[in-house]
Amino acid sequence: MKTRYTTLSASLIAIVISGLVARSVPAAPAAESAPLTLRTHIPLPNVKGRMDHLSVDLKGQRLFATGVENNTLEVIDLQAGRQVRTIADLEEPQGAFYDPSTNRLFVASGGDGTVKIFDATTFQLVQTVKLDSDADNVRYDAHSNRIVIGYGGEKFVGGKATRGGGTGALAFIDSTGKKTQEIPVGGHPESFQLERSGNRVFVNDPDHKEIEVADVAKGTVLAHWPVTACLDNFPMSLDEAHHRLFVGCRIPTRLLVFDTETGKMVTSLETGTSDDLFYDASKMRIYVICREGFVEVFQQRDADHYAKIGTRYPIAANSGTGFFVPDQGRLFVAAREQGNQGAEILVYETK
Repeated sequence: MKTRYTTLSASLIAIVISGLVARSVPAAPAAESAPLTLRTHIPLPNVKGRMDHLSVDLKGQRLFATGVENNTLEVIDLQAGRQVRTIADLEEPQGAFYDPSTNRLFVASGGDGTVKIFDATTFQLVQTVKLDSDADNVRYDAHSNRIVIGYGGEKFVGGKATRGGGTGALAFIDSTGKKTQEIPVGGHPESFQLERSGNRVFVNDPDHKEIEVADVAKGTVLAHWPVTACLDNFPMSLDEAHHRLFVGCRIPTRLLVFDTETGKMVTSLETGTSDDLFYDASKMRIYVICREGFVEVFQQRDADHYAKIGTRYPIAANSGTGFFVPDQGRLFVAAREQGNQGAEILVYETK
């Protein structure tokens, strides 16, 4: 009896001590410590120099990546995890969009100011649309089922003109390549975002240090929001639910948050030199891809408050573009060649 009592007492003491230890060491929240997990690397042999924007074919599990300095567009099989085709002889391709409704691939090239339309099965050239110069970012207007391309205009980098060219514009084309509308903007349109619940489009115009807001249905500019906190406002993402617009600047390096109802800046956050940034509505996060060689993540506490979470995720320096797929919770980052490391696509999973 004495032995049983002693054994029981020892067990109780062990349980109590175990509970106290467990309570004294709180577990770190997983989402806070690791918002991204690197799942795989997809090598891109023979892709030299800087890469630019990407697009995805969700049903066919393909990724399309522009090699702006390589003058190619790379076709990547995501299930096989490998590059399967190269479209060569493009003139500095910068933007791409895959249209699942027509199975056509639109590639905007800055060198010759064209948008080339390819059959996305045979990769035969279907049509070439000639714009003015510097055809750049490509988006899709879900309201009218049209492709939107930013092009033209005087080009400013670091607050200094690197190219003349007058005014820029957003060109709207249908699936056959016919231009159906054009909205003039002040300078070269960098990143732009279209509302899904409204008719507005927000356009970064670093030449004039502003964000231009246009009505797509009317084809007119509604407002000019000044960007006074920094220069070179290039990448942009939109949070429609909270009426917030995220803008990346390079001098100094900042992530700016604007109220889309008032046009006023809400806050300014320190980050790296960004080429692309994406808002994850399901997790209320912002992923910023920075040229210094890392991806940074910000958590949206509410519409006016943000904080960095986790650690910086290393990538090759002078890389800065990617593509976020909300339906799959995946972030693709285009990492340029560096030293003995060839170009590759880094595939991150959001957590």
